[in-house]
Amino acid sequence: MSFSIQGKTAIVTGAANGLGLAIARHFADRGANVMFADRDEPRLVDECGRNAEGDSAVRYFAGDLRERLTIANLLSATIDAFDRIDILVNASRQMVLSDPLDPDNDGFDVMMEQNVMTSLRLSQIVSRRMIRQAGEAGQTEGQAGAIVNMSSIAATRTHGELLAYSVSCAALEQLTRSMAVALAPHRIRVNGVAFGSVMSASLQNILKDQPDYRSEIRNHTPLGRIAKASELSETVQFLSSDAAQFMTGQILAVDGGRTLIDPVATPAH
Repeated sequence: MSFSIQGKTAIVTGAANGLGLAIARHFADRGANVMFADRDEPRLVDECGRNAEGDSAVRYFAGDLRERLTIANLLSATIDAFDRIDILVNASRQMVLSDPLDPDNDGFDVMMEQNVMTSLRLSQIVSRRMIRQAGEAGQTEGQAGAIVNMSSIAATRTHGELLAYSVSCAALEQLTRSMAVALAPHRIRVNGVAFGSVMSASLQNILKDQPDYRSEIRNHTPLGRIAKASELSETVQFLSSDAAQFMTGQILAVDGGRTLIDPVATPAH
């Protein structure tokens, strides 16, 4: 079975920075048509603006995906550019510390809106387009679409100051399973990736200020290292490809074994 995503069209959210950017670049390098989506327009222009002008396989869309109209406009821009959508990667995510005993802290609302509701709304509108495409093409077999949600091991591990983030990740994983069941009759697969510590830009900045944190992460990870962003990107490619066409509703842990031994997880990045 093929791991190829060449010629497929993908929307990747959170694509101006970090894991979203790594995934979007990886997909483009493997021959996919990619819409880089994020609200950070200057970063999108820096990362892919010049390429987007000369490379028909790369486009970018800037906007706040917490807004319903923005989501609709993102889909329209993707269809205008590439005529179809085959893969959605919900990689736009945010992590903030919160005080679980402070009733005035709005961290919970922020995390649910950013990490759950945005993914839900985008998955709903994109899956409707995937269903329509399959119907118009008379497609009755094979994959009609794939959705991958980026979660975190915080969904199943406990850290006091990450209550809001952890709950949002757990909700996203249940959303993944529920959407997988709902969309299975339409041959759209929905899976998730729960990751541990990955060498993202944010983690690199933390390690510059807190070099001892690297040892803490390694000591909590059986494989004894921090993941490269490419290792997450390859997992997302697998879940998006025909090689995983009998997988749906699954959450793959890419954490170096961290959740096997760590009863109280250090924050994942």
